[in-house]
Amino acid sequence: MNSQTKTNPETQLPYDVKHLHDLLEQQKLAYLRHPVPTAKERIDRLARLKRVLVKYQDQIAEAINLDYGNRAVMETKIGELLTSLEQIKYYSKHLTAWMKPSKRHISVLHQPAKGWVQYQPMGVIGIITPWNYPLLLSVGPLICALAAGNHAMIKISSASPNFGRVLESALAEAFPQELVAVVNGGGVISDAFSHLPFDKMIFTGSTSVGKTVMAAAAQNLVPVILELGGKSPALVHASMDMKDVAQRIAVGKLWNAGQTCVAPDHIFLPRGKTAEFIENFKLIVAGMYPHFRNNQDYTSIINDKQYNRIQGYLENARDQGARIVEINPQNEILDDVRKIAPTLVTGVTTAMDIMQNEIFGPILPILEYDQIEEVIEFINSRPRPLAMYYFDYDQARADYIAQHTHSGHFGINMVITHVAQDDLPFGGIGASGMGKYHGPEGFFSLSHERSVMSNPKLYSLKYILPPFNKPIHRFISKTLLR
Repeated sequence: MNSQTKTNPETQLPYDVKHLHDLLEQQKLAYLRHPVPTAKERIDRLARLKRVLVKYQDQIAEAINLDYGNRAVMETKIGELLTSLEQIKYYSKHLTAWMKPSKRHISVLHQPAKGWVQYQPMGVIGIITPWNYPLLLSVGPLICALAAGNHAMIKISSASPNFGRVLESALAEAFPQELVAVVNGGGVISDAFSHLPFDKMIFTGSTSVGKTVMAAAAQNLVPVILELGGKSPALVHASMDMKDVAQRIAVGKLWNAGQTCVAPDHIFLPRGKTAEFIENFKLIVAGMYPHFRNNQDYTSIINDKQYNRIQGYLENARDQGARIVEINPQNEILDDVRKIAPTLVTGVTTAMDIMQNEIFGPILPILEYDQIEEVIEFINSRPRPLAMYYFDYDQARADYIAQHTHSGHFGINMVITHVAQDDLPFGGIGASGMGKYHGPEGFFSLSHERSVMSNPKLYSLKYILPPFNKPIHRFISKTLLR
């Protein structure tokens, strides 16, 4: 607790932490007053969200630019705003159908009863967002929550203070706090938020912090969706044109300067193809970013902590004999603007920090292989990644790789763009997360699947009550218990 935080003598909680508890209580009470909003009401809420996102788009993009130090306005509008607007359109179109009860089969002994599943709102959803895509990873879960009829509290990363203030103003214009509330701040606020007794919580961030959040949620038995990171590999078949591979890898690795949870973390190339890949990668980078220092299209690293972390990985690799290929043709000094030029690393070993940790920056380690089975074995021996990318125009070979590996997503000849597909679920497996949202999975993940069984006046089970010496019992023994 910092020296400026006051304590309420009645509750012994800091005022700002007590405010969190008060917000949650308001939302829970509001939910209980109207626990099942109609499809029309939910679609209206999504429409209100769309209106303020469009209205505040310039302020949102500029706020994120300020938080980064430099991030292209169009990168934010395409990567975050457009994706969010498309998701609103998708959920508005489909949620009415998803809300309908699902009829289920009832076994013969229990006829003529009927059974079905109702999809109820869960209540209040807690959303903890990271700094790398602060709009998309706030609004994306919010869209799912509102479509499922829930209320929501959103905790913004303390690394995104400018964005947090703008989003708070925008959503306050669209919704009362008892329906949607934005929480800013760090430290004690972040910790307190993760300990709140939500009806479900969605966390997006690192694996290490995800463990802490899950432990906090467990104290109140709050179910969680964890969208974590990890080292998403790319594997290239020997038949591939290196120009095609370089272009697609460059787009995925350099969008947001690699600060993307599903960015290709490292790449496996057939032995002898590295030089060809590097030359094509350089050409692609030169076309996208002819210079870096004053280029508003090339994103800065979010803060000094992250910048120094990535530079530390490079220094560690260099010290252990790796070759560092920095693509910075004008030899610009970039450290004072917190930019890191696209960098390829060869001669990589698994002992290097760059292969032990998620990179989350514009650095791409290159590893060569002789037999593709070696790569499958390597990938399967490590924590399961959030995404895996395979480059090969032969579908049978792609199917084989998909069937013999595990990852949250499997991309064939593409990277990262699956996140923007409305009808595909998004989520990890194992160390890269649990649970899914986006698509129908987003609606159902944030709905309570309540089973309902209804019996008419005729009660068939009375015929099997004791004593157990009736003809029906002999029938059960001879026919059903076989």
